[in-house]
Amino acid sequence: MTSAERDDLDEFYTGYRTLAPVRNGLAIAGDYISAATVLSTVGIIALTGFDGMALALSTALSLLLLMFLLAEPLRNAGRFTMADALTRRARSRTVRVAACTVTLVALLPMMVFQLVGAGHLVTLVLGFEGSSVRTGTIVTLGILMIGYASIGGMKGTALIHIIKIVVLMGAAVLLALLVLERVGWNPSQLLSLARDGSGAGDAYLRAGLLQVEAGSLRDLDMVSSQLTVVLGAACLPHVTMRMNTAQDAPAIRRAMSWAVTTTSVFVLLILVIGAGASALLGHRIIEAGGPQGSTAFIQLGQAIVAGTSAFSTFVFAAVATAVFLTLLSSVAGMILACGNSLAHDLYAEALRGGKATVRGEMLTARLAGFAVGLPAIALAVLVQDRGLQSLITLSFCTGASAIAPALVLSLFWRRFTRAGLLCTLIGGTLSVAAVLVFSRIFSGSPQALLPERDFAVFPLTTTGLITIPVGFLLGWAGTILSGRGARERQWREYEETEARVLAGTTPR
Repeated sequence: MTSAERDDLDEFYTGYRTLAPVRNGLAIAGDYISAATVLSTVGIIALTGFDGMALALSTALSLLLLMFLLAEPLRNAGRFTMADALTRRARSRTVRVAACTVTLVALLPMMVFQLVGAGHLVTLVLGFEGSSVRTGTIVTLGILMIGYASIGGMKGTALIHIIKIVVLMGAAVLLALLVLERVGWNPSQLLSLARDGSGAGDAYLRAGLLQVEAGSLRDLDMVSSQLTVVLGAACLPHVTMRMNTAQDAPAIRRAMSWAVTTTSVFVLLILVIGAGASALLGHRIIEAGGPQGSTAFIQLGQAIVAGTSAFSTFVFAAVATAVFLTLLSSVAGMILACGNSLAHDLYAEALRGGKATVRGEMLTARLAGFAVGLPAIALAVLVQDRGLQSLITLSFCTGASAIAPALVLSLFWRRFTRAGLLCTLIGGTLSVAAVLVFSRIFSGSPQALLPERDFAVFPLTTTGLITIPVGFLLGWAGTILSGRGARERQWREYEETEARVLAGTTPR
């Protein structure tokens, strides 16, 4: 129903930019609120209290930062992908390849996380056990989402995101109201019960519980985590590509207003739900479903009205459907972003020099979905029984340390050169990988990706405190080393397009 009626790049990549601001805003919010927000954040709030709440609020702040700082310039400077905005001044096949590579590095780990979560969810809902059932679920759902993204394009994924956010908001409102009803509509009582159920006592309402392994550096670790989420979450390519779906600058402003409002309301709801899970379930039940409480959202929906069978079934079905749609829509959006980058940036621009036929690029875009999705399915099957926090951290840190500096410097620094852009993209990504490998979420702990190994020397959970400054500094250093002539050329090119990029107008 939503597939392109003919071979048309504008229809497949942007849906002709015909989405009304309300629908576009809901689609942006649906794309932005991933399974990591729904599952991981609720579990972290339930188990760590104040720290989890601070991270949840950072999620909303990140989208707010995108709205005020980058949304309009991205829409005005871009066309189809993130690389279109980056190469507005730095026209280079090398930049296209680098941007495509960073897109894959940022989104492939998140796809793996979502697919593994989908496998665990289906087995939990249906009551099945065993890795073989999860494997079958991961493969089946992965192929389904590859087909959806490859056939539906931007219009198709926008539709599923809108449906997902409506169902998810409905389920979240229902759960939050049931939680408040159980505590007599008293937020203070809710926090008191959550503190008691967490098993952490008064520490539940203070900072530092999430970063307890960081020891004396836990305050620094919290700052690093929040900085990474604020700068990285909204700069991920599957979110920034939706800036290209608005008809004009006023339309993207209105769409982002709807997206920020929707996301902020949802964050407030999951604060209540996370505290309610701790208060009504207790930390032992939550941890039994997963060490990081990733099933707390489902467990609460299953237990909160267990006494009345019909209503209990309805609540659980609503919650399970919401989470299921969240997992599937997130995967579809990320597959589309990666496939678009492979087809447009790598094939059409880097390999064919911008001379690819429309039919050839459309075919490549559809096949690229399979080229991205199948490896993601294989990786999800391989790591389904391991701790996956490092994958989510890799995605957010890449967004904060490579993509965010590249976008900010490219859109706002007049003298920013191609060398500086390449240094930011490549150096920022490599610095994240180099530091993350030696962290405790990669090895040396039961929840690590490699729990049987221990070569962790980096004490923080996220790399942002180090790698975000590195990303900006590399961009500055690459620009300075480019020479005065290159910087002056970039100044002149920036002045020619400044009015259109920043204000959406054409200079006289």
